[in-house]
Amino acid sequence: MEKADQAWANALRRAHYPADRNVVDAHITLFHHLPPAYLDEIKSRLSTMTKEYPKPDALVSDIMLLGNGVAYRVLSEALMAIREELASGFQGLLIPQDQARPRLHITIQNKVEPSRAKALHRALSRDFTPRPLTITGFGAHYYRGGPWDRIGSWTFRG
Repeated sequence: MEKADQAWANALRRAHYPADRNVVDAHITLFHHLPPAYLDEIKSRLSTMTKEYPKPDALVSDIMLLGNGVAYRVLSEALMAIREELASGFQGLLIPQDQARPRLHITIQNKVEPSRAKALHRALSRDFTPRPLTITGFGAHYYRGGPWDRIGSWTFRG
């Protein structure tokens, strides 16, 4: 995300995500798991896509109640088209969760009691107004059981 959008989402995460579980910056997940054995191909595809495509238009459209958390829904036909093209290129490598069409979102609270999530959802929904979101590129990380190790980042310039 663009710096101001990233700062906005990170501030919400710091305020509402359990501190011991908030180990990664706010983000929009396109894929949950890509096989590390294909890292060179993954990096090549991400690099190619960001060179070919401009920043996708996006909108933070509403607030989602996740049961044990809260997220901001992200609508972006352009980002979904890019994600579908990537998914097609990763055919045979995707886990079942990544084979389904994702609900793009930015999680700002997770792993809390449902009553706490409902209260935050109500509070945030009172004054919510849809807002544009600037998506600047892709990031890839290894999940290491809690800490996340950065693999790389690629900026849209198409």
